[in-house]
Order: sequence, then C-alpha cells, then structure tokens
Amino acid sequence: MLYKIFFLLLIPSLSYAQNGSISGKVNSGGKELPYATVMLKGTKWGAPTEENGKYEIRDVPPGTYQLIVSAIGYLPTERSVQVSLGTETVENFVLREGNATLNEVVVTGTRTSRRRLESPVAVNLLDSKTFNLTQSNTLSEGLCFQPGLRMETDCQTCNYTQLRMNGLGGSYSQILINSRPVFTSLMSLYGLEQIPTNMIDRVEIVRGGGSVLYGSSAIAGTVNIITKEPVESSYTLSTTSLITDGAAWDHFINANVNTVNEEQNAGISFFGSFRDRQAYDANNDDFSELSRLDNNSFGFNTFFKPTKLDKLEVNGWSIYELRHGGNKLDRPADQADQSEYRLHNILVGGVNYDHVAQDGKTSYSIYGAAQNSGRTHYTGIDQSDGWGKTKNHTLQGGFQYNYIFHDFLGGRNTFTTGAEHVYESIFDEIEAYAFLVDQQTSLTGVYLQSDWDITPAITVLSGIRANKHTNVTGLTFTPRISAVYKLGTTTQIRASYARGFKAPQAFETDLHIAFAAGGVSLIQVDPGLQEETSNSFSASLDFNKASEEMIFGFTLDGFYTRLIDAFVLEELGTDEQGNQRLLRKNGGNSTVKGITLEGRLNYSQLFQVETGITFQRSFYDSPVAWSSEISPTREYLRTPNTYGYYVLTMLPQSRFTAAFSGVLTGPMKVPHFGGAPGVTEDALVTSPTFLENNLKLAYRFTFDNIKKDLQLSAGVQNIFNAYQSDFDIGKNRDSNYVYGPARPRTFFVGLKFGLM
Repeated sequence: MLYKIFFLLLIPSLSYAQNGSISGKVNSGGKELPYATVMLKGTKWGAPTEENGKYEIRDVPPGTYQLIVSAIGYLPTERSVQVSLGTETVENFVLREGNATLNEVVVTGTRTSRRRLESPVAVNLLDSKTFNLTQSNTLSEGLCFQPGLRMETDCQTCNYTQLRMNGLGGSYSQILINSRPVFTSLMSLYGLEQIPTNMIDRVEIVRGGGSVLYGSSAIAGTVNIITKEPVESSYTLSTTSLITDGAAWDHFINANVNTVNEEQNAGISFFGSFRDRQAYDANNDDFSELSRLDNNSFGFNTFFKPTKLDKLEVNGWSIYELRHGGNKLDRPADQADQSEYRLHNILVGGVNYDHVAQDGKTSYSIYGAAQNSGRTHYTGIDQSDGWGKTKNHTLQGGFQYNYIFHDFLGGRNTFTTGAEHVYESIFDEIEAYAFLVDQQTSLTGVYLQSDWDITPAITVLSGIRANKHTNVTGLTFTPRISAVYKLGTTTQIRASYARGFKAPQAFETDLHIAFAAGGVSLIQVDPGLQEETSNSFSASLDFNKASEEMIFGFTLDGFYTRLIDAFVLEELGTDEQGNQRLLRKNGGNSTVKGITLEGRLNYSQLFQVETGITFQRSFYDSPVAWSSEISPTREYLRTPNTYGYYVLTMLPQSRFTAAFSGVLTGPMKVPHFGGAPGVTEDALVTSPTFLENNLKLAYRFTFDNIKKDLQLSAGVQNIFNAYQSDFDIGKNRDSNYVYGPARPRTFFVGLKFGLM
C-alpha cells in the first residue's frame, strides 16, 4: 500500500521531468518588446514577455503546437513548434508594427509610468510619426489631429492661437513641459506655434479635470509636451519650403543631433530650428491675414545615470521670435496705418533627479523648472504710440515620493505623495492705452494618490490635492477618482470624476489687445473676480483587436463638465479715446457636455486610418450680454458643436508613403464688432462648415554603406482651399473676426536626411 502512495506522489515530478519548455525573445524594430503575450494555441500554456522581451513557458507536454505571439499595437505572429521530452525549444520573434502607440508607457494620467491600456485614466498620444504624416512643422499644427482637441486662430493681425479641449477655451487647459507647469498664460498666446515639432518626442493628452495632479487651470484637460531624449547616437537634418496661395513663402530648417556613450548611462540630445515666413494678404487690401514670422529655436535634453538606480536629467531651450502683421511691414511698426508687432525672447529649463530603491518598492523625484519671457510689442492705428513691454518669469520646484505595496488587501497599490510650489510674476504695460498688468502669484500644492490594482481586471485611482493660491481665500481641495475594468485583452471600460479650479489670474488669452470698431479692444478684470470651480465626469469604452492581417479598434468617450462662477466677457462701452472696453467677470454657471468617437485600423501594413469626431454642447445657465447692440445668448461663442479629424496612410511602413489627412470644423457663432468698412453694427455670425484636406507623398532612399536614409516629400495642405472669405478690410477691421482653417491652399516640398 505504501509503495502505491509513493508512486502516486512521484507521478507529477516524473511528468515535469519528461515535459519540455519553450523560451525566447520578442523584438520589434530592433528593440525588446515587453508585455507581449505568448500562447500555445488551443491550450492553457502561455506566458507574457518581461521588460527585456524574454519569455519562458514551462512544463509543456511533448508534441507539435501552434505558437502565437501578440501585443496591442503589433500584428500577431504564429508558427509551428515541436516540443520534445526534457528539452528547451528556443523560438525568437520579430513583430511587425500595427499601431505601437496603443500601449506605450505614459506618465501624465497617474504621474507614474503606466501602460496606456492599463491606465485608469485615458491618455492619448501624439508622436513624431503623426507630425511627419500630417506635415505638422509646429505643435499647433499637429494638436488638431487628436480627439476632442481643436486649434483656433484668434487674430487676423498677429495670428495668436489657442487650444480648445472638450469645448472649453485655451485658458482651461494645462500645458506642461516635461510634466512641469511652466508654460504660462502669456506663453499660451503664441507658444504652441513657436514650438517646433522636431524638439518633441511625444505629447501626452488627458481630457477632463486633472487639477488633482498639476494644480490650477486643468479643467478641460492636460497636454504634456515631452522633449526628445537621446536613445542612440544619431543625427537628422531636414528642410521644408511651403508657398501659401502662390504668394507667400514659409521656410523651415531643422536639425537634431544625439549622442550616447557606450555604457548607455549618459547622453545628450540637441535640436535647432529656423523659420522664415512671409506675410500673406488674403483679400488684397494691403493688410496681412498671416503675419510675417521669424523664429529661431534651440535646445538640449541630457541625462546621466551615476548608478543603475539613479538618473539625473537636465533640459533647456530658447525661442527668439519676431512677429509682425498689419500693413507697411517694411517700415517700423509705429509708422504703419495699422500694425501688431511682437518680439519674443523666451528661455525655459528644468532639472529632475530620480532614485529607485534596491528592492524596487520605493522611488522619489526631486525637480525644478523655470521660464523667463521678455517681449517688446506694439499695437496701434495711425502711428499711435502703442509700444509696450512685457516681463514674465516662472519658478517651480517640488518632490514626489512613491511606495509600492505588492500585497495591499489582495492587490497591488502604488501610493504617491508630494508637494510643489509655483511662483509667477508678470508685468505688461502700454502707457498709451493706460493698460497695466503687474501681478505676482504663488500656488502651493500638496497631494496624495492611490493607484490600486484591486484585481488583474480592476484598477482604481483616487487622490486629493490641497491648493493654496495667492488670489484665492483659504485652501482649495481638488479630489479625483478614476477606475478601469479590463474585459479580457481587448476591452477597457473607464469612468472618472474630478473637481478642478481656475484661479482669477490677471493675464489670460482673452486679454489679448485686438483691433475693433476703429480702435482697440481692451479687457479689464473685475476687482471682485472669484475663482472658477468645476465638476467633471467622463466614461469611455476602449476596444482593440489584433488579428493575423490587421489591428482595429474604437473608443467611445462621453464627458460632462459643470462650471461654477464661470468667467465671461461683457461689453462696458468705450473709453475717452474711443477704444472698446470689455469686463471679465464671474457670469454664473455653465455646462459643457458631449461625446467623442475614435476609430483606428491597420490592414497588413497596406493602409492605416485613424479618425475622431466630437459632438458637444456648451451653454451658460443665464444669457451673457457680450454686446450692448444685440440680445444676450446662452451659447458659448467660437465653439462648434461638431469637430474632428482623420489621417489615412497608404503603405505606412514602405519606402513610398501617401498620407491623406483632414480637419473638420462645424458651424459656430462668431462675434463680429461693427466699425469696419461696410460693418455698421455688432452681429453674431454663424460660420460655415470647413473640411480641410491635405496630401503628403514621400519616398525614402537608404544608403546602406552609411546606414542613413534620405526622404523626399511633396504635397498640398488645404487642397480645396477651405478658407474664410469674408475678412474685414482696412485699418479699422475687427481683427478678432477670424475663423476656420489657419491658412488657404499651400504647396510644400521637403527633404530629410538621417535616421528615420
């Protein structure tokens, strides 16, 4: 009897000794591919790849199997394998890319590294591939190819822009540089157009309230600009020339140089960009619709790893830009009939030190960042003395501490806590208009966050931040909670709530001085202006499926934001000089709600399509009187209820590539102030629907002896010339009466040499 029991106990170990195993490595594009799934078809045996791309499947009975390797964003691969008794079968795989950005590592949603499909906060990713396919030379040109985002040009003379996210204006979006909030409200007027795309590694976008992470002004969402970090020694040179409507040239010259040492523990990346754009007059009235533009940008990003557990990063960049619009542009600005002149000198920099404990449970970061902007500007009519000076600087510093509980109530929890302080000073004065902004503000925040993987399928992110702003009485608390439920490997369901706030700072995008009614339009701030708060809700369904020939998916996202004491502009009449006066004040409550639908498909690398469309409504509880001449309205102005984009790429991985792209802008109510020739009184104009279509053709040559590529490209932007046709004319135009695509039909040619 005893020998029978011993024999039964021995059977499992004998079985294991006689079974075999399969191991190997999964790569893509020469790099290890972590978190891929390796399975024996029709069986229970399988394993994920580790961070280094390696996998191992143990205790596999002898036989012939179909081994399948799959990963979100890559086309799956299947091959037959033979497993023998007591032996290890080695099978290595190279996956072809389908849409690799689907499961990239992102940091903006949780402030720690997370795979996109596992993050409880939905994060969209804009990378250099999209910039290249859409011929986006600046950040402002590329942001519109993301769901829920719309870039808007708001001045006919100086062409300042703003990003509208989920139906809210630019001042409701938090712009970060390498996760640091040093992109100020002054920079937001022109900064998105000043940043060349060759300095950007990727842009991470979180729609909806994110104030719990980054402080004030993240009600609509957060845009995190991650600059390029050196990965390998390489260089890239490129040039692009565009001609707008056959009349105005726009030239770009870009350079990137990266160097990394053999030990891979130190490296530095340099970028440089030069732009020269001629002014463009759309309606032949001798006043520009696109301003003259000269831009020089230079920067670097470097890292040093003194040990495997420590990393020091330092980055910095500068922008010099001259922007001049109006007429008589060959003369000084104050000798024109009407002119806007902006000369910017901007410096931005940051330092970050990261440490990870030996056991991997504890990590911390200490960081600082700063920016300094100097601006000489002129805004005037008939040689008036409209010169002004602007000084703006920001200092930011903080620390973050993370601790991982690997067994927290049956799950895994990453606790994050930290504190940061932001100081900003702005001085802006135009004596001729009695215009003065002289303000110093500080924002101190302390936050605590829990990122809890309750089960492999359920993750809950919760947190709260306490904020102290110099312009707000007492503490402001901004809680947030988000959750994701992973339904198998294809589907994620997310829901979130966030409370945000927006402090009543003096300088916002609406304080841009514009021409209107034969003078200038000046905005003053109500002395009793209070902070604006918000409650944001969102829910989304994300589906992605990979087959042997294609990868496809869609995302359905719904959002609802309730603004309390929303900021509004109301007309006050004119001053002694005949200039229009507007008051920024609290205007009651308002609501923004809608849905965004995204779709994506890659079929066997023959073609790839990405598209998104947003349907939304934005309205105040009570009508707002933006003009004394017409009835108040509840609708948000300059906010279309429908907008979207598409990018269709033919042969995305081949030497020859054809890329079609487009941006849809639906009708919206645009304010038009009277005073220009033929415009006798204020009016609300409903703009037409615009569909801007673009085409880019590119061919890549490879020089094997030097391992470099040469890409030639050509194409046309705004093929069918979908462009505004009713601009005001003359010096007394309403320069803010501008809508639709930023430029008319534009042809371009380009050349790029280096590592593609």
